[in-house]
Amino acid sequence: MKHKTFFWFILPTFLAMLIFIFLPIISIVLQSVHTPHENVLITVENCDPFGCKKVTSIDHEATKNLNQSEPLGKFVGLDIYFDRGHLAIENFKLIWENSENIFSFIQSLSNLPFYKAVFFTLTFTFTVTPIMLLLGLLIALGVNSISKKLRGIVIFFSLLPMIVTPLIGSIILFWMIDSRGIIGNLIQWLINDPNLSLKASTTLTWIMLIVYGVWHAIPFSFIVFYAGLQTVPKDQLESAKIDGANKFEEVIYIIIPHLMPLITFVTLMQLMDNFRVFEPIVGFSAEAHATSLSWIIFNDLGGETRQLSAAATSSILTIIGVIILLSPVLVRTWKDFNFKK
Repeated sequence: MKHKTFFWFILPTFLAMLIFIFLPIISIVLQSVHTPHENVLITVENCDPFGCKKVTSIDHEATKNLNQSEPLGKFVGLDIYFDRGHLAIENFKLIWENSENIFSFIQSLSNLPFYKAVFFTLTFTFTVTPIMLLLGLLIALGVNSISKKLRGIVIFFSLLPMIVTPLIGSIILFWMIDSRGIIGNLIQWLINDPNLSLKASTTLTWIMLIVYGVWHAIPFSFIVFYAGLQTVPKDQLESAKIDGANKFEEVIYIIIPHLMPLITFVTLMQLMDNFRVFEPIVGFSAEAHATSLSWIIFNDLGGETRQLSAAATSSILTIIGVIILLSPVLVRTWKDFNFKK
């Protein structure tokens, strides 16, 4: 492809990335190092026959002029990143000095809002992703092996979790695990404890959020792997059968190596998606037991003070977290590509 042709081909994509990705990130970075100006106060002394009193009020005109002259607000550098609502550096040092062992350190650190969200986010991500990959592959293998007359129906029902809106799906499951719901009532009956509440336990809440995450993500991995299975070389499978390989060996030595690029793709997509978990927490009303980095951004925007700056800081920390999370997979993919090349 000629350079001029390539330039015009890539220009729309480049402009879209510049306008909708790069510039907003720059704006968020700038907002995260500024905080809104405080109101300008003026003190006036009023005197009467009974004495003098000092009255403090807001100078609205001066405050307006200050906000117009410096619309981003007051520059504070990395102060917001290090405050208690985010990295909490001072609290981190204090907890480290007073902790007896690593377990007490982690337990104390999880009481801080940002690290509490990080712990749940990482637990959710590294639990849902591998389970989703495994079940998606197993379902794809199962659907690929059944009769063609039944595949359409099975594929339709397998894709239903993807069709349901995440927030609606989480609310439905939330109703089901309620003590009056079918799942909650069944568990109460099985363990003979009518007072059991799945929503009152942090551990059970985490488990239900993870179960929902797996249920909602499986259709994506299933449909990608199912499409990949249609491209597996038939001659290799036939050769393996002639050599006496069983189904398990065919999957391990032929199918999985063939699907490895798709497995890497699905892993990258789901790591990013799971790291930004938000809807299930809102749908489950699980804020008391589980919060995520995306929920912190939502919560910061709902605050009354320094809301935009705090939300921008949480967003930048989330972006950094995604980059760190994906870097090992990206580096390995890059090395594999160079090796094959």
